[in-house]
Amino acid sequence: MANRPRGGWDSTTLTAPPITVEVPVLSVGAGPSDYEELARYVWALRRPRGLHMTLLHLGVAEDFCRDVTQWTKGITSAESAMVGTVSWLEALPVLEAFSGSSESLIALGRGGVCGLEIAVPAFVRDYQLALVRGLHELLDELLVDNIDDFILSSPALGFRSPRWVPHVAVGRPKYRGRGPWEIGRVGVEFGESRIRNRQFLPGF
Repeated sequence: MANRPRGGWDSTTLTAPPITVEVPVLSVGAGPSDYEELARYVWALRRPRGLHMTLLHLGVAEDFCRDVTQWTKGITSAESAMVGTVSWLEALPVLEAFSGSSESLIALGRGGVCGLEIAVPAFVRDYQLALVRGLHELLDELLVDNIDDFILSSPALGFRSPRWVPHVAVGRPKYRGRGPWEIGRVGVEFGESRIRNRQFLPGF
């Protein structure tokens, strides 16, 4: 366990997976063939059943709380950070199911994964912004100073950009570059928001 990269998760071990707020994908296009068409652009197309769109990545809860403790120089203990974080997650409102659409694939991160770039309704963007504001409020309650710096520095959170790009990761790109790769418009249906891996949090 000591050698596990912070913020990462190895499914072959008993270490906890990352906590995210996400919405599950219920369908892509009019039927299974519309999703299978993406295999023209993607290696090892992911199974439709596990597709989702992340709204907020919190990271492994223990790592996040450890980051808070280190940043506050012990003023906020890891135990207190965990209690506050779980309470915050419990109080999050649920985002209702909604419809989106995609017309292109984009490269994600360092380009090893690509995803459908999703056009979402304004209330979905508002909800995601509310999550970020809520994270700021949580960190303020946990006595974290210079909150923006903490968010960009925390290995657990793993933020790379302040701008949220709605997307659904689908596999490895067949083509070089960052994209976008036009695919023709497909509708994407999403279910209600949920906390992924919530069963790994104390009290859930």
